[in-house]
Amino acid sequence: MARQLRRDATGIRGMGRSSVYEDAASGEIIVHGPPMTDADDIAQIEHLPEGDVAVVVPRELLIDWTAKGAIRQARLIGLDEFEGLFRTFSHSAWRLETRRRFASDEATDTYRQFVETGRVDWSVDDPYCELIRSQTAQGKRVERVRIVDQPPTTGQLYLLDNAKRNSGLGEDIRNLWRLDADRLQLPPEDFWLFDSRLAAKLRFDDDDHLMEVELITEPAEIVRYSVIRDAAWHHAVAYQEFAARLSDGE
Repeated sequence: MARQLRRDATGIRGMGRSSVYEDAASGEIIVHGPPMTDADDIAQIEHLPEGDVAVVVPRELLIDWTAKGAIRQARLIGLDEFEGLFRTFSHSAWRLETRRRFASDEATDTYRQFVETGRVDWSVDDPYCELIRSQTAQGKRVERVRIVDQPPTTGQLYLLDNAKRNSGLGEDIRNLWRLDADRLQLPPEDFWLFDSRLAAKLRFDDDDHLMEVELITEPAEIVRYSVIRDAAWHHAVAYQEFAARLSDGE
């Protein structure tokens, strides 16, 4: 089975041919760069197995990839604890949505209404709405970038309609075509980034049900998620403009 390689976004630009990749399945790290070819240089390397090669990379590549002495801190949290993050964040909660569908959406009355009529009478009085409204009223930012296929799936169109409600709560929602996301090398990950200090990575099963949430505080990973956020946010389009372009067939 082919590896699921994910290019690390930190410390790469300006370093020519050198990059760091992580195998999303095993966690193994792959570094590539120009090979060391001088025989006298190679002779100084102890215990180089036959078939292995030495590569040369800038020192900054490895320093930027992970802070010196950093210890990975990642743990699974329950959905109640995940919900609590929206009550305790200090200044910003940012979301990347990359999925084509969410099974939880399709089980709702609003989804059925959207499929039947193309529109939804959204309620703004449920607990989530009250929570987000109270947070944004304090000046805190709640922002999302949603990746959309061409043509959009029914689930993506449903969420585009949903953006009208959530923006009324104070959320800032933007959209990005998947082709543009691929061009930017955005990863196929759904996550929330809170206060640029911790990330909640959402894990789904094969039927698109949310199964678990991984809480990540490792510095290098938070930097990576922050770079993803900055790239996606810069290129994404406000949902109102995106919806208008979609209606015009652009």
